[in-house]
Amino acid sequence: MAPRDLIDIDRIFHEPAVADFPRGREILARYPNAERIEVPSHWNIPELHGNEGSVEDWVRIKRSTLVLGVKKGLAMRPNGRSAHFIAPSTSNGCAMSCSYCYVPRRKGFSNPISLFVNVEAVCAAIARHAGKQGALPEPDQIDPEAWVYDLGENGDLSVDAMICDNVRDLVALFRGLPNAKGSFATKAVNRDLLAYDPQGRTRIRFSLMPARIARIVDVRTAPIPERIAAIDDFLRAGYEVHVNFSPVILYEGWEADWAALFDAIDGTISEAAKAQLACEIIMLTHNAGLHAVNLGWHPKAEDLLWRPDIQESKRSEGGGENLRYRTGWKGKWLARFRALLAERMPYCRVRYAF
Repeated sequence: MAPRDLIDIDRIFHEPAVADFPRGREILARYPNAERIEVPSHWNIPELHGNEGSVEDWVRIKRSTLVLGVKKGLAMRPNGRSAHFIAPSTSNGCAMSCSYCYVPRRKGFSNPISLFVNVEAVCAAIARHAGKQGALPEPDQIDPEAWVYDLGENGDLSVDAMICDNVRDLVALFRGLPNAKGSFATKAVNRDLLAYDPQGRTRIRFSLMPARIARIVDVRTAPIPERIAAIDDFLRAGYEVHVNFSPVILYEGWEADWAALFDAIDGTISEAAKAQLACEIIMLTHNAGLHAVNLGWHPKAEDLLWRPDIQESKRSEGGGENLRYRTGWKGKWLARFRALLAERMPYCRVRYAF
């Protein structure tokens, strides 16, 4: 999907202090004709968040609306799964519309991109934290030698980079941190990032799933073949390139579809890419509230995502009621997935599976 098709900003909600920051002024200047609406907080905008009427305009809002704010909390959160730490986000929300995304159910409905303009403060906080860590004591499932900071928990940095230089600044930061790496997952292919010179200090994780399922649930994202084809380009540009098999959605014929995807990856990427490849496997988590929202804008996806016959309710760490594949069966299905991966792509190390 071309940037113009993904983002065409004509309305900007912004906190009062945004223009006090160089990045804020840069973004506002980039969209001089956009309507500007001052709001007290990026987090609570009734017109966008929790407004049921926005469901009807879901995609239009994603493409045309931008929110600008100032990041308040700068703490690092321990993770231990995909990364050692979750860094303060430089964005929240996304221009893409994956039907399983957890962000809309937390913040409200279409939830377009919110960018934080105090990126210097975020970078300084990460640098201070990394400086206190010293060397990684020993290799682990996350990385053999560096502390890894997840940078894109609540958005997609490849898309954020279409709007401003926050991602360029983050990549430059990790280029200068000898004991740390940045990491983010993406469903977009933004070739501007190839010029960022990461020097091996940023890990990009292309999220992949069978193409015919992605066409239903990965709305407004890069096609799966395009993501696979980008792996070697980003490796040559100096990124560490991993893949996320996420989410793994169960349905009749899922194993054949994933086998075909593994064969497509194996037949496309280079030996150099295979030699450094690792993956994360994340099985679908759904949510009753998100199910209700999806029925208003994309009910076809719910035929795949909403499977109470094989799902069970489980309270999340944040206190919400989520649906996950049933205990016992989930472990068996995950074992089958891993066996299939080992058969088709034996070189692909599994860093994390859930």
